[in-house]
Amino acid sequence: MRRPFRSGPPSAAPAPAPGNLPAELNRFVGREDELAVLTRHLGESRLVTVVGVGGVGKTRLALKAAASLKKRYCDGIWLAELSALRDPELLEHALVEALGLTDHSSRPTRRVLAGHLATRQLLLVIDGFEQLVDACATLVRELLRRAPELRVLAVGRRPLRVDGELTFSLAPMTETDAVRLFTERAAALSPGPRPAAARTAAVQELCRRLDGIPLALELAAGRLHVLSVEQILDRVGDRFRVLTDGRRGAPPRHQTLRTAIGWSHELCTPAERLLWARLSVFAGPFDLEAAEYVCGGPELPDEEVLDVLAELISQSLVVREETPAGTRYRMLDTVRAYGAEWLEALEDTDRMRRRHRDWYMGLATWYELDWFGPRQSDVAAGTESALPNLRAALELCLESPEEAHLGQHLAGTLWFYWAGCGRLTEGRHWLVRALALDTPYDESRLKALWVLGYVAVLQGDSTAAVGALHECREEAARTGNALARAYAVHRLGCQALLTDDMPRAERLLRTALDAYRELGELNSNVLMGQVELAMSLVFQDDLEAAVALCVEVREICEDSGERWTRAYALYVLAYAAWTRDAHAEARALIAESITIHHGFNDLVGLVLAVELMALVTASEGDPAEAAVLQGAAGRLWESVGPKLFGSGFFGAPRALCERRASEVLGTERYAAYEGEGHGLSMSATVERALAERRPAAALPHQQPEASRPARKTRKPAGSPTVRGGEAAG
Repeated sequence: MRRPFRSGPPSAAPAPAPGNLPAELNRFVGREDELAVLTRHLGESRLVTVVGVGGVGKTRLALKAAASLKKRYCDGIWLAELSALRDPELLEHALVEALGLTDHSSRPTRRVLAGHLATRQLLLVIDGFEQLVDACATLVRELLRRAPELRVLAVGRRPLRVDGELTFSLAPMTETDAVRLFTERAAALSPGPRPAAARTAAVQELCRRLDGIPLALELAAGRLHVLSVEQILDRVGDRFRVLTDGRRGAPPRHQTLRTAIGWSHELCTPAERLLWARLSVFAGPFDLEAAEYVCGGPELPDEEVLDVLAELISQSLVVREETPAGTRYRMLDTVRAYGAEWLEALEDTDRMRRRHRDWYMGLATWYELDWFGPRQSDVAAGTESALPNLRAALELCLESPEEAHLGQHLAGTLWFYWAGCGRLTEGRHWLVRALALDTPYDESRLKALWVLGYVAVLQGDSTAAVGALHECREEAARTGNALARAYAVHRLGCQALLTDDMPRAERLLRTALDAYRELGELNSNVLMGQVELAMSLVFQDDLEAAVALCVEVREICEDSGERWTRAYALYVLAYAAWTRDAHAEARALIAESITIHHGFNDLVGLVLAVELMALVTASEGDPAEAAVLQGAAGRLWESVGPKLFGSGFFGAPRALCERRASEVLGTERYAAYEGEGHGLSMSATVERALAERRPAAALPHQQPEASRPARKTRKPAGSPTVRGGEAAG
């Protein structure tokens, strides 16, 4: 059928939106949150600058955000790519060319540019301006003044620093987005089934090792036609050689990871390059004082480090973070690896590693002193933040036998962190390595021995504990080191406490405390010895003397600001309150103990306190909630070690709680509530234990049988000690 004839001109096709944004060649993946924030910023500010390290995806995000805003700008969105430009005098010409302007008059190019933009509602995207930052800032400032409807989206490795500029720092991708990007690009290159679970784990690890940098991920995906994911992962240490490709049409600065990072390096001043190289010795976050000490010197005076560091931050080569330990700085591993190559080329790596080691040895010594005082929480946070650098310092110490004594000193100095902040396994690793090297029995080796004994006691390794502590005691006596001998005797007393040998524990602990007093030693260890003595007295039915000791400890802690040992003293005082049926007082004391232990991540102290809270809860007449707490504590013990150290004394409160709650609930209901508690996370356990409860009808008081001398049990001689805890250590 013939169509009817229509008179008049043909209908005009809709005019294309003005602008020159390139079409996407592959799908934009992830970054939904960043995209939303950037588009919001473009509605709030006339100048938004996206900054970030090379290869992090600044250009792709900016173009995606710009493309989503086409309807806002009736005169279009225009991209000016400046990365290949080196002459500042050509900047204006480059913008005129990007905007598609033609002018053959003798007017200055800047005037032509400003005149064109003056009345237009337009978004100008400027990409890759770093090498022309001063000229670009001056031009952008002038154009924004002369063109009230103009908005500029700048993309570079440093801000323009123009009045009114809103800076958007683009971080690497989240692990989830990084895995999505890698998987999608890999599928495009090699269509087929998705990775199996094992391969997915390798992909996740690869994304973490590549810092979530999109360029690195795309380059890695491009290697899959030659290498497997696992093979790429094995070669990531040489990332600059492996992660290359020859993608036709890609900007030269994006064809290899080395070139992408090297582009930033070329734009740095000599001082910035030097600091970049020296900062590569840091294995993790660092603070300003560390950077000044380690990186300062004749070529870069200490007082100039801050200003140079600020420039590296502005170029997104160093990341500034607010942490529980305060302001910290860090480099992405990719940036750090590039700096390390330059440091090696300068033949300065060994010297810088030693300066780095010296700083962190001094920091550990200072932290040990500060642990006994009001800054205890700051010390815990600071040590946690410094851990990667402390590990690097320990590694350097243990590389050569002549410096082994430094490693022993550092590993021993960190006793407060190993024992007080849930790092027993790692502490033992470093102590064993340090003591395996042959050194004289000086102060460093003796300290490492008693700290190893302490850690082994807490882990329930009786053989290792007794061996290290006896060796320390004997060699300390031979060399005349009375303080090391006191610490060895103290920890032998702790070991006796956890093996239910209360008379021996009391004798050894009193001997150690007398020695501390004679030597003028007072710190958290000494106070813990007093709490441990109190525990031995509780288990020998001398509750009055135990309370007196812990009241004294609490007073000293209040005066000094010490909290870690205070939590254990509160544990004993809470138990004493429970024996008097003072349940509200016991609950308040144990709640404070739980709060402190949780803050320090001290799982041993925490699980003991939760066990006691369960007993108090049962005594208040709430057997169901007591069973839940028992189950939660059982799960915590799985992360700590053998339940209740295998001790009849320490296990008595739990056994009594279970017996009394089961009598009320019945075995099946008790098991159901206990199972509910076993499913709780540590945070949920703490929240549950600290929750306020209405008083219920209290059950009759009954002291745990194992705390009465007439019924106490003792292990057979030679039986292995199971894991103890700070409450006993």
